[in-house]
Amino acid sequence: MTARIVYTDLDGTMVGPRGSFWHTARRELTADPAAGLLALHRAEVPLVLVSGRTLEQVIEAGRIFAADGGIAELGATITWDVGRHTHRLTGELPAGYAGRTPMDVMAELGVVERLVAEHPGRLEWHAPWHVTHQTDALLRGRVDPLAVDAWLDAQGAGWLTLKDNGSIPATSRMTLDEDALPPRVYHLMPRGISKGAAIAWDLERRGIDPRDAVAIGDSVSDLDMAPAVGRLWITANGAHADGMADLLGAVPNAVVTDAPMGEGWAQAVLASL
Repeated sequence: MTARIVYTDLDGTMVGPRGSFWHTARRELTADPAAGLLALHRAEVPLVLVSGRTLEQVIEAGRIFAADGGIAELGATITWDVGRHTHRLTGELPAGYAGRTPMDVMAELGVVERLVAEHPGRLEWHAPWHVTHQTDALLRGRVDPLAVDAWLDAQGAGWLTLKDNGSIPATSRMTLDEDALPPRVYHLMPRGISKGAAIAWDLERRGIDPRDAVAIGDSVSDLDMAPAVGRLWITANGAHADGMADLLGAVPNAVVTDAPMGEGWAQAVLASL
C-alpha cells in the first residue's frame, strides 16, 4: 500500500540502542534510517511520532526528525503545529476525578506503591524518567500484565491497566532481582487510552482514511495501533520478543520487517512510499 501518513514508535523502532538514529541493534553505524526519513520527507508524506515519552520529549524529537505531529504518553496526548496545539484523552478516568491528572489520582490512592509492594524485586519506578509523566505511572521490571489487571480490578481500580511497552537493557541503577532481568517497561494508565485511539482521533482531525495510514512499532502496546491503520509494521526485534508471535497471529494487517530497529524501520518506510 502507498501511505498518505506514517505513525511511528520511537524507542526500539525508529531509534535503536540508547536512542541512536545512527546505530543498528548490533551497535554498528548505519545510514539506512536517515535515508528512509529523507525519502519520506521528499515524498511529502507526514510523519507522526507515537511514543511513551512525555509531551515535551515528543515535541523535541519531532523538531529533530521534522515530524508533522506527535502522540505522547502511549496515546494520552496528541500534539501538532510544533506543540502549539494539543488534545488530551482521558479514557476511563472516573468522572469524580475530572480535571485532575491520572498521576495525581494514582498518587492519592497509593495504587502504584501497593502494586510495587505486591511484586518485590520484580517491579520499580522507571527512574529517573518517570517523574514528569502526568497520565501514566512509568515502571520497569518483569510481571504479568494480565495478572496485574486482575489485581487492580480486585482493588477497585479496574479503570486502570498495565501496558507492556517493550524491553530495555539492564543497568546498574536498577534494583530488580536477577530473574526480573532484562526488564520491560510498563505504563500504568487509564483504560481507553491507547496509541490506536489517539491515531484514530488524529486521522479524523486530518480527514485521512485509516486505510491510507501506516504505523510502525516494536512492542505489545504498538499492536493497539493496528485497528486504526491500514497496515502495521512490527520491527524484527519486537516480533521475536516473548509471546509476541502468538499475539501477531491475531493481527491480520501486521507485517514483520526483516531487520530490527532502525534498519527494519527504514524497510517499513520505503515499502510504504
